[in-house]
Amino acid sequence: MPVSNSGTTRITVLADSDTRWKWGALTASRLAGEGADIRLDGRLLRGRATPTVRQLEEVGVRADSLREVTAVEFLREVEREAPDVIVLALVGGAVQAVLHGLARIAVASDRRRPVIVTGYVGVVYEKLADGLLLRHGADVVLANSRQDAERFRAVYEGVGADASGVVESALPFLGGAAYEKRDPDTADPYTVVFAAQPSVPDSRAHRTYLLGRMVEHARLHPDREVLIKLRSKPGEHTTHIEELPYQKLAKGEDLPPNCRLVYGNMGGVLDRTDLLVTVSSTAALESLHRRIPTVVLTDLGVREALGNHHFIGSGCLASWDEIDAGYSPEAAPEWVARQGVAPDGTYEKAFDAARERVASLLAQPQLPPIAPYYSLTTAPGYLPGILARHHLGPDGAPLPGAPAADREPGPVRQAVRSAARGAYRHGVQRVAPVIRRMGEL
Repeated sequence: MPVSNSGTTRITVLADSDTRWKWGALTASRLAGEGADIRLDGRLLRGRATPTVRQLEEVGVRADSLREVTAVEFLREVEREAPDVIVLALVGGAVQAVLHGLARIAVASDRRRPVIVTGYVGVVYEKLADGLLLRHGADVVLANSRQDAERFRAVYEGVGADASGVVESALPFLGGAAYEKRDPDTADPYTVVFAAQPSVPDSRAHRTYLLGRMVEHARLHPDREVLIKLRSKPGEHTTHIEELPYQKLAKGEDLPPNCRLVYGNMGGVLDRTDLLVTVSSTAALESLHRRIPTVVLTDLGVREALGNHHFIGSGCLASWDEIDAGYSPEAAPEWVARQGVAPDGTYEKAFDAARERVASLLAQPQLPPIAPYYSLTTAPGYLPGILARHHLGPDGAPLPGAPAADREPGPVRQAVRSAARGAYRHGVQRVAPVIRRMGEL
């Protein structure tokens, strides 16, 4: 990969949650290639899902610098000193806002602009057109599988947008040793892991049902260990809001000794997993990559709202009744091959095309203007609102009163930010659910 004058490729990842930071930082490493000399700077977009120190440590990715910023602060930082590559690991609306801000900076500057990369942190099973068009304008839009690459190009071409930036790759956090069937005589128990999701399912009844089935499975199989892999601790947020965390629901359950709640990096948990169970978590793809038997639950139906419809044809759909009876599925090879999982040993080559694309862009003396599909011509009733949420005007310039970035926030400002974030999270996790339940009476 070509580098800056310093001899080091400077990559900045702007992320808005723990999961997206993990995706963005690992994507940066994959794009640079093994042994490359890079400087990785992390910027965490301030908001409801800004990760805590514990969440960042659990991800296990280290950056040369890491701090919170607003979109305006980030843009002003880039305006002062631009990196070689920017990875936008953000929700679609934030990607679009930053793209317009970067486009304005590029036009006003005679310096070479950064290469801009974006993509998705997992399975794309909803808001395909909305999310994709909000990401259009980046130099590289990564697709995590052959299937996604085909769908992405079809959406862009269908609205008359340039689709050349779509590049097939894979999820950057797949890895680990391939699963070997456990010897029944081993001292380690057969381990069933349920990969929880913050927002799927979203009702108390359904989440209580799933917890009950895990407990029941543990009691039916006292020789097995049942682990409930949690995403976050109470008060922490992930990419999606979790109003009813399993650890809260579990307080009313008498968990058997072989059923436990666990945290930690998913890769470490998969090291001891014999059967991965989930509703539709991206953890299923991590598991399939390692050839671990994987069940995508049908108990609550196979529905778009749950995201498990994405796994139709995978051979992994099953119910807790079948799991209780000893069922252990085998994934369909044709389906797996189209999902970027690559359990056949070709995974390391999955990033070659993206790496070559970024390298070729870095080698160009000047890059073309940033040209998102959404503009004041194509979406005059939609775009200004997206930009305004991040304190940007219709031209991508900071609005009056936008946060300053010429100095680090003082102790008072930091305390106010921390208190505001805590109040917001309390409102989302405690107050909002109560109000909704009262409205249903």
